[in-house]
Formats: sequence, structure tokens, C-alpha cells
Amino acid sequence: MKYRILVLGLIGWLFIITSSCKSVAVLPTKTPVKNVDVSALSAKIKSSYPKVNRMRSRIRVTYDDGSRQQQIVVQLRLESQKNIWLSASMIVPIAKLLITPEKVFFYEKFQKNSFEGKIEEINKMLELSFTYQDVENLLLGIPFLDPGSGRWKQISNPNQYILLPQGKRNGIQPTLFFDPVTFLLTEQRVLIPGTNRNLSIRYLNHTRIEGETLPQKVEITILDGDQIQKLELEFTRIDFPDTLTFPFEIPEGYKTLEF
Repeated sequence: MKYRILVLGLIGWLFIITSSCKSVAVLPTKTPVKNVDVSALSAKIKSSYPKVNRMRSRIRVTYDDGSRQQQIVVQLRLESQKNIWLSASMIVPIAKLLITPEKVFFYEKFQKNSFEGKIEEINKMLELSFTYQDVENLLLGIPFLDPGSGRWKQISNPNQYILLPQGKRNGIQPTLFFDPVTFLLTEQRVLIPGTNRNLSIRYLNHTRIEGETLPQKVEITILDGDQIQKLELEFTRIDFPDTLTFPFEIPEGYKTLEF
């Protein structure tokens, strides 16, 4: 009887220990944990993702290439996994862009150019490999790659969790930076394959709206050799309407761009 009790007790303790090992928690700390359990860290990161079905926003966009600076206002409408609609203006409307998972539609009023085609055509011209989901993730402050999928290597850093994807993968392969206290994404860095260009997307500030945490200021930098181009997105108004429309029609007489 004593032996049976001892065995049952041992099995019980092994069950508790094993269960605990499977659910290791990563707690908020000012200094990142060395050799962190990436799967546990990923769970904390995912819990910080905004859960957005429809979003509407006004964005102040500033472009700077070192020699000139230009600012426009962009109205954004987004329906998750379906549509991203952008309308740009400089006092008056100047351009519209509609992105769906399959196609891109665009026109601008200065030179009366337009485009309608697959995302792959844009990628070929820009030597990129973005998908619709990548664009949506960029706007919502979500990593291009899921840190809970595949193998990742932690890069030692005293201020942030830095994760580098390992092994062969398709598409964009960014280095990811996360705040150790909030677990929010603070930066994504991408080396464009086959080029000398580096892309950095920094999330400089976040805001809490209706229970969801979203980027309030995003800085996109493209480094091509010694040439730097910067695009700053400042979200000045955000809300989550129950319904949205995505009006888009290319005006007659516009020239179709060929890539």
C-alpha cells in the first residue's frame, strides 16, 4: 500500500512538473530574459496583437529623401483580409489606391496615370515580395512573420527582444524587435534579396483605442547604398465603424502604367 501511494505521488508530481514546463510564462521585465523560451515569448507577443475587423483612420504622411520633404494627408479604410483603401490629398484629392488580396488598383491626378493589376507585378517592379497580408500587418503593427512558426534565434540585446528567423522560408524574412515590458513590436528590419537595399519599419508610439493597441507613429526607412528615403506615418484619428465602403473608379482618359 505504501509503495502504491509512493508511486501515485511520484506520478502526480511528474504530471505537475511536466505541465508547468509546457506553460512557462514570460513576464514583463525591463531587461530581456536571456535564452528565452521563444514559444512562450510568442504567446505573449500574439496576445498584444490588435483584433481589428474594420478600421478607419486619418494619416499625416511625411516623405523625406534628404533633398526634399513633402507632406500629404491620407484617409485610410481597412477591412481585415479584404480591402485596404487609401485616398491622398494636398488640400484637394490627388490619388487613390485600393489593395485586395488579389489585385492593386491605383490612379493619380497630376499626370493622369492609372494601374490595375496583380500584386506580383508591383513586386517585380520594386524587387520586393510583399503580400496583401504584409501591408495589413505593417499598418496594424503585426510582424510580417509569425514568431510562433518555424525556428527562431534570439539575438542578445539589453533593451529589446530581437528574433531572427532560421532555416529556409518563402517571402519576407524580417528581424523582429519587441518591447520586453509590453511585448509590442517596435521594429522590423528586412534585407531585400538580390539588392543592397535595407528596409526598416519602426513603431515609435502606440495608442490604446477601444481596448486595442495600435501604432500611432510609424517610420519607414529604405537604405539603398548611401541614399536614404524616409516615410513617416502619423495616425491622427482612428475608429472602428460597423460598416465601411471602398469607392473606387478610375476616371476616363487616364494612361495605364506598364511595369
